[in-house]
Amino acid sequence: MNDVAPLRQFLAGDESAVAPRSQPIDDEAALLADEALWCSHGDTVHYVDPPKLFERCHGSFMYDAAGRTYLDLQMWYSAVNFGYRNERLNEAVRRQLDVLPQVASQYLHREKIELARTIAVGVQDRFGLKGRVHFNVGGAQAVEDSLKIVRNASGGKSLMFAFEGGYHGRTLGASSITSSYRYRRRYGHFGDRAQFVPFPYCFRCPYGKQRQDCGLYCVDQFTRLFDSEYYGVWDPKVGQAEYAAFYIEPIQGTGGYVVPPPGYFEKLKAVLEARKILLVDDEIQMGFYRAGRLWAIENFNVKPDIIVFGKALTNGLNPLSGLWAREALIDPATFPVGSTHSTFNANPMGTAVGLETLRLCDEKDYETLTFAKGAYFLAGLRELKRKYPEIGDVDGMGLALRMEMCGADGFTPDKALVDRMVDEGMKGDLQVGDRRYGLVLDIGGYYKNVVTLAPSLEITREEIDLAIALLDQVVARALRR
Repeated sequence: MNDVAPLRQFLAGDESAVAPRSQPIDDEAALLADEALWCSHGDTVHYVDPPKLFERCHGSFMYDAAGRTYLDLQMWYSAVNFGYRNERLNEAVRRQLDVLPQVASQYLHREKIELARTIAVGVQDRFGLKGRVHFNVGGAQAVEDSLKIVRNASGGKSLMFAFEGGYHGRTLGASSITSSYRYRRRYGHFGDRAQFVPFPYCFRCPYGKQRQDCGLYCVDQFTRLFDSEYYGVWDPKVGQAEYAAFYIEPIQGTGGYVVPPPGYFEKLKAVLEARKILLVDDEIQMGFYRAGRLWAIENFNVKPDIIVFGKALTNGLNPLSGLWAREALIDPATFPVGSTHSTFNANPMGTAVGLETLRLCDEKDYETLTFAKGAYFLAGLRELKRKYPEIGDVDGMGLALRMEMCGADGFTPDKALVDRMVDEGMKGDLQVGDRRYGLVLDIGGYYKNVVTLAPSLEITREEIDLAIALLDQVVARALRR
């Protein structure tokens, strides 16, 4: 462990003991020591100690330096929907690299125009709404752009509704509509914080109701805010709300892949339309067939005013995000040139692979495949639930699936159990047949007790069987403590 000695000296106050390395490092311990010294820890989360280093990936699998194989059931937070090193999408990057890899964003290139047209025409076909597409780099930046569009269209209103458990990013504006205070605690507020509304989280209904006979009571509770001016959001004399938009995730992502009950969004949308409040649909995690349809909101029979997207558009190969907005919100007279801008927005590498992603989606029936694979995977999860009372809830739509881990009562949240499951998966010594595997899991949920499962849409039936076998083992090991 000589490579760690400079770290100890540095922590003891001897800064001269450490100097930046200029040569590549082969030793994993030395790499981790350098990470502790030179990397900001503000841009990552280490779920295991020591942090895991991976060296290769392919399909549904990651590989570490020792050659251990890990089945990945989170696929870079649902950014790699179409599998690691997808050859068709990788080839699109190579082609663009040899033709036009860079161009300043005040100039045009074919791929930007074709990608915008493809998305906009697709939305028009699905929802019957004319609109335009605006690009940026990351999901949070696209959310920021949507906030500008909403504020501009509403005459400068800065108040928004959003959901408890909702996640929209960690930039200053996006964190104001993200329900977790810890993302804002050190930095204060940029504008006004959203009013957070309970999500229809039926397993833990905040109103103590049961899904089968609640009558969507949660929507009724939201609607009552508009019954009187003295509830603080509505002026009945002029028919105006103080709030400009409601930011939603059709299926909550970081909140734990919570699926709303049938009819919820239809009833909510009617309330919003009657009060001229926009519906902004954040599809950053659930878009591009994660929930079975190209846009997750298609599962719920409502028309959004704005769609925000990112992640899987480029299969994680290049940072590219964007939004689609109704024509009245984004036409050039309303949202003119220069309203928002980034050097790398609509970059040709990203738009080229994004265009190829949508061509792939158009040629392959991901809707049928994803719903079928999701149903098969969910059936396996239900078998595990019958085996382990600590699995309080399993649910999902398409290949957005959840396992909520609890105490022996099947309800009390047990974050420690999930943490042990993650640790066991990272050991890389789970035995299935004559092979050993690791398992890459992601944690979500209001109590950080939910295993959120977002496997590759290209996952095979055999890999789903492997996933269930590996999950069975990590639960059993974690319960032994």
